[in-house]
Amino acid sequence: MSQRVVIDPITRIEGHLRIEVEIENGKVKNAWSSGTLFRGIEMILKGRDPRDAWLFTQRACGVCTYVHGLASVRSVEDALGVKAPNMARLLRNLMLGAQFLHDHPVHFYALHALDWVDVVNALKADPKRTARLAASVSSAAASGARDFEVVQQKLKSFVESGQLGPFANAYWGHSAYNLTPEADLLAAKHYLDCLQMQVKAAQLHAVFGGKNPHIQSLTVGGVTCERDLSIDRVAHFLFQLKEVKSFIDNVYVPDLLAVASFYKDWGAIGGNSNFMAYGEFPQTDSEPDSLFLPRGAVFDRNLGNVVPVDPSKITEHVKHSWYEGEAALHPSKGETKPDFTPLNTEDRYSWLKAPRYDGHAMEVGPLARVLVAYAKGHEPTKKLVDQVVETLAIPPAALFSTLGRTAARAINTKVIADAMMDWTTELIELIKKGDTQTYQAYEWKDGTGMGLNDVPRGALGHWIQVEDKKIGNYQMVVPSTWNLGPRCSSDILGPVEQALIGTPVADPKKPLEILRTVHSFDPCIACAVHVIDPHSNEVYKIRVI
Repeated sequence: MSQRVVIDPITRIEGHLRIEVEIENGKVKNAWSSGTLFRGIEMILKGRDPRDAWLFTQRACGVCTYVHGLASVRSVEDALGVKAPNMARLLRNLMLGAQFLHDHPVHFYALHALDWVDVVNALKADPKRTARLAASVSSAAASGARDFEVVQQKLKSFVESGQLGPFANAYWGHSAYNLTPEADLLAAKHYLDCLQMQVKAAQLHAVFGGKNPHIQSLTVGGVTCERDLSIDRVAHFLFQLKEVKSFIDNVYVPDLLAVASFYKDWGAIGGNSNFMAYGEFPQTDSEPDSLFLPRGAVFDRNLGNVVPVDPSKITEHVKHSWYEGEAALHPSKGETKPDFTPLNTEDRYSWLKAPRYDGHAMEVGPLARVLVAYAKGHEPTKKLVDQVVETLAIPPAALFSTLGRTAARAINTKVIADAMMDWTTELIELIKKGDTQTYQAYEWKDGTGMGLNDVPRGALGHWIQVEDKKIGNYQMVVPSTWNLGPRCSSDILGPVEQALIGTPVADPKKPLEILRTVHSFDPCIACAVHVIDPHSNEVYKIRVI
């Protein structure tokens, strides 16, 4: 006999997400992902100056800030035929890299770790044994027993007061938790350490971006931080970068490996078959050939055949979304007219559209980036993937899973952090040479443009139509729309829906296992739901009953 389970809202994400599953014989038989947040960022842009679009699109989310700004200026530059100078490219790469170094560790500790770590169980830990465990996991980041005693006392005060603070409303004591008390205490301490580290990571943005979130230094044609290009300013950036990189190398990656060693069975749970990465971090003005992280698509888990990505094959479906009609349109022709009906998993059940590439649902994000890079022989990625597989003693096929998705996030972070050290050295050399041009002038013309980038959560695309120096049409297709979208016109499940099929659920009243896979995608629903009507300036008012 099957049983329906609804988790609404999903917590420890950005935005509003509802997950409904059908459980039969202790496993998920079917799943539905519903984005329940309605937004209208894109309609605000119609008729405005294209040069202002990046400032608005950054506000799509308080988490995915800079990435939308970058995709936006790229789309306008594409429409106008502008190529930003070398220095601007380098500074943009460093600021985007800083976004990865902030987002991925924060996701692992603050949003995802509590799916694997039982903080209440940490009260049973022996701080001395925990200190020895910490030294064995990473000698460079080892802490004394007293440090763990302090954290344990904090946790104890939370529990005894009945107010667990950031650790409230979880399924403590669940049978699916596998860590020892000492491992739980170690992870709980590093959870708190990460809260301090994220401040330094955010400050990396402010060095050349002016502030975080919502940096101020982007512009169509380049960047505006030319006056910040001093050796002292770069030295400050490098100092902050080294601190963040030390946390990644000595805490984040070792913790990932330590926790994953207790959950190897998750190497067979939560997987997909098709993956796509737009690629990122151009090393010259030639794209996609010069991208540090390569562009490509993998179908049916075949790493022997990475297919080039053709953006013209992207469509957005609305058959199961709360919009009029059932037409599947390319983003550049996006026509979205809200039409809310009662939620019905057999009909329409999400504000998210269903993006498809050549008719296929594609997982995007850290795992897609790592798989494409690995398959294309990207040496830094290949080296780390091989180390992780060897350390955990798991087969390569285990990467196609929730475990692989979580591990890929850490691999991705370290690869980018290492590369940023080289890019900072390159920045210093350009300054010494006096090659500090940060802006390229341009002439106005009508046209359509596309800005692609691969951001922490995955493939992000902005499409713009410029008409008489104004925005005629604007569309954003974001990572969480790819990953969390509903079924399409062919009733093909979205990536998270597919990934949940077969997930074992020990207690339907405490569906911890479902949260593990959903959180592994790092949902960001505020970015994922947008509205634009290319034919009018009408603002739609929706009343949800």
